[in-house]
This record gives sequence, C-alpha cells and structure tokens, in this order.
Amino acid sequence: MAASTAARVQLVAGARPNYMKIAPIYWAIAEHARGSLDVELLHTGQHYDASMSDAFFRELHLPEPEVNLRVGSGSHAVQTARIMAAYEEVLLERRPDVVIVVGDVNSTVACALVATKIAYPETARRERPLVAHVEAGLRSRDRSMPEEVNRVVTDAISDRLFITCRDAEANLVTEGIERSRISFVGNPMIDSLHRCLGEAERSGLLEELGVEPGRFALCTLHRPSNVDRPAVLETILDALSEAAAEFPLLLPLHPRTRQRIESFGLRERIAFLSRPVRQAPRRGLIGLEPLSYLEMLKAMQSSRAVFTDSGGIQEETTALGIPCVTLRKNTERPITISEGTNVLAGVTRAGILDGFAEAERKSRAGARVPELWDGHAGRRIVEVLSRLTEVR
Repeated sequence: MAASTAARVQLVAGARPNYMKIAPIYWAIAEHARGSLDVELLHTGQHYDASMSDAFFRELHLPEPEVNLRVGSGSHAVQTARIMAAYEEVLLERRPDVVIVVGDVNSTVACALVATKIAYPETARRERPLVAHVEAGLRSRDRSMPEEVNRVVTDAISDRLFITCRDAEANLVTEGIERSRISFVGNPMIDSLHRCLGEAERSGLLEELGVEPGRFALCTLHRPSNVDRPAVLETILDALSEAAAEFPLLLPLHPRTRQRIESFGLRERIAFLSRPVRQAPRRGLIGLEPLSYLEMLKAMQSSRAVFTDSGGIQEETTALGIPCVTLRKNTERPITISEGTNVLAGVTRAGILDGFAEAERKSRAGARVPELWDGHAGRRIVEVLSRLTEVR
C-alpha cells in the first residue's frame, strides 16, 4: 500500500485550557480536511488527574490521545525538562509534518522548543516540523508571570502564529516578528463554547445544587500569586464573602487552591459540599470539587457574575455576555475589557467589590463580542495549514 501523502498534524495539549483550543482544530481536520491532513493528539500529562483531563476529552468528543507523555507535576524547570526529553523521542519516532501548540503553559513552550530544534533523519519527508502557535501575541507585560515568559518564547520560535484578536498582531510586530508569519483566525475557545453549549444546557448541575439562573455567582481561583500567599488569599475570600452576602457563590476548587485554603486556616470561610448535594446554602461561598467542562459552561451561562483569575474564562464570559471580575492586576486579554464584559479588579477588597458593580453595569450596557469570535476559528486555522503544507 502506498504511503499516505496527507500532511501529519500533531496537536499538543498539556492542561485543561489547552483542550478547548485543540478541539476545534481536530474537528475541522476531521470534517473538512481529510485526505490532505492527518491528525493525532498528544497529551503531555501536565494535568494528569482524571477530573482535569479525561472528562474534558470525553465532553469535547475527542479520542483518547495517541501519545501521553505522563510527565506529571514538578517545578517549572523540572516539568519543562521532563516534557522536552520525552517529546524529543516521540518526534523522532512519529515525525509529524506540523506541530501545533496552544496557549501558554509549560507544555506549550517545551514542545515548541523541541520541535523547532529537532533534526529528522534524512529518510524523513521534512527536515523538521512546521511549528504553529495558536493564541499567539497575547501580552500582560508582566514577566513575573511564568505564562508570559512561555508566551514570548513560544512566539519568537514558532513558524506560524495564529492570533485571536488584532491587538495581538501589534504586539508581535513590535517584537520584530514578520507579519507574513501571522494569521488572524479568531478564538478557538469560542468554537468549543458554541459547539458544546447546547449539551451543557442539559446539565442538571443547577438543580442538584438548588440554585436558580441569575441568582448565584461563580468563582475560579488558582493562580499562585493569589492562592500561595495567605494574606492575599484571605483578602480575596473575605471580599467574595461580602459580595455573596445575599446569594450563593459557587467556588469549584482546584486541588492546589483547596490545599492552600486548608493549610492557611481559612476553611471556615467556605461551606464545602460533596456531591451529590443534599442541601446547598442560600448565600455565601460554597466550595465544590472541580466541575467538568460542560458543567462549567452551564454555570457560567446561568450565573449573575463570574469572579476569576483565569485567562480563558475572561473570554468565555465575554462571548456569553456575563459580567466578569478578574482578580488580577493585569491581563493578557485586554480586548475582553475594551469590548467585552470584563473588569480588572485587582486583589483588594475595594477593588473586588467595585469591580463587581462595574462589571454588572458593563453587562447591562451591552458589551460587544470581538471580531471573528464566531465559532469558525478552527476551520480558518485548518485552511491556513492546508495551504502551508501544500508548498512545504
């Protein structure tokens, strides 16, 4: 049998935010590019708990990854090094024509570095893979954030840069990257949201918790700068409790955050619930186990407001028109502020409470969904890849 002439595309994911970004590319290849592109999934295992990975793959209708590096946790240096060492062996064995990395986690920069520097054997079809970065050009201007370093390095070495908003192009050009390497395709996170929202609406989460649409709030909290410092975490929890004096505020807890809350002696500020829930409080902070992707979509869509230190949730709330209060001093997604429902609140009591009021005002005034956040980013990415692999 003759060897396939289709270009081999490897989609790399390592953490939950990555899954919603690779899914639309996988769907677009499977539905529109069969014959010209073959696709496989590689999971680095950076997030390795089943509640953080396996369930997300199922809900996004993705197959089990062909490769799982199973690197696990560790310091930034240790985790990045483990990924690089394991991924080099995979590249030399599987020899993809295109490697796509997404977002800004350690897996992103580690795999981009290896794929850019690899040298395939002479018998391979290409000297090395084309490296593409999805969600390129986002900048917080804060190099103390590990994610910012990952973003800058990945963009500098990638061959093709797929951007979600036009200000990202300005950031890249300022850093000396040629416009010819940049493609404005929109936001694949919003593709996943559009595709899965109908299924998410059928979730029984609200009924289980006994909360009504528009009469509860939601919070995600995981960033080390917020949860690893006792005084900061205590201030945030106290402000959230004050905001939630008259309604329940759901707090699905990242394992790291839950551990910090307990070790810092802050457990009494939260009513922890195990599922199935018998009776949820009618107000205050309600701690939950991590929610699945579909449950999170349902909770976001139905909430009065969302408090978060996540990046992707700033985008999802903007697409849904839900008020968002970002518990950070900066954001790499300023378009969610200038055009969307997001407010940058910081981590002080006054900032959080004022941000809550401002976000609700912005939402009532009518925010705009950014350009090309229309559910078709994955297909645009695949159209560009098809053209690039034809001429390489």
